Amino acid sequence: MEQRARLPLSLFFFAILYGGMVCMAGVLGVKQVALGPLAVEAGVFAFLLLVVMSSAVAELYGQRAATLLVRLGFVPLFVSAALIQIVLALPADPSMYPPAVNAFPIVVGQGVRLMLAGFISYGTSQTLNVLLFDRLRAGTGQMVWLRGMIASIASQILDTVLFITIGFLGERPILALMGGQMLTKVVLSVALVPVLITLFVRLGRWLDQRGPVV
Repeated sequence: MEQRARLPLSLFFFAILYGGMVCMAGVLGVKQVALGPLAVEAGVFAFLLLVVMSSAVAELYGQRAATLLVRLGFVPLFVSAALIQIVLALPADPSMYPPAVNAFPIVVGQGVRLMLAGFISYGTSQTLNVLLFDRLRAGTGQMVWLRGMIASIASQILDTVLFITIGFLGERPILALMGGQMLTKVVLSVALVPVLITLFVRLGRWLDQRGPVV
């Protein structure tokens, strides 16, 4: 009798959460948050979770599985973008709360240029994160937190450069915007990623002890 491959519980869990955070990053990014003297778009928190989860999958299952996770992340990204455009094109119910009618396109609507910037920056930076995390394995040993932090800093910087350049070059000055975003993302990577990736790797191993999904 042919034996079916078993899906680890942690990989199933991370894949579901990853897909949700891919969609949420763009929605949360509408708001700019102040963190003391630093300012950053709120989507960075979802993006940090994406970095942490792809690194955790790379640690538990290798670079190939983590890269596949990143590529599959385009599926919910494209589907959610398409659904948003369909909903924006549909007429609003006349009884809908008027301020919500006006606010909805502002919150979820993006131009083609910003959508393209998001797709490119997501795929490139997340792929770099997985690649660097795996390449740093030999030099960092069991210090998962260290290679996770280094990979996160590099991928966050690349994400910022790509998104702001593609999205805003020629429309507004980008160097000051880019510098502030980079600084904030580096600080958050140093402060949060070591703790988060340690927790996610431990969570993954704990989930896998519970047994496979199928």
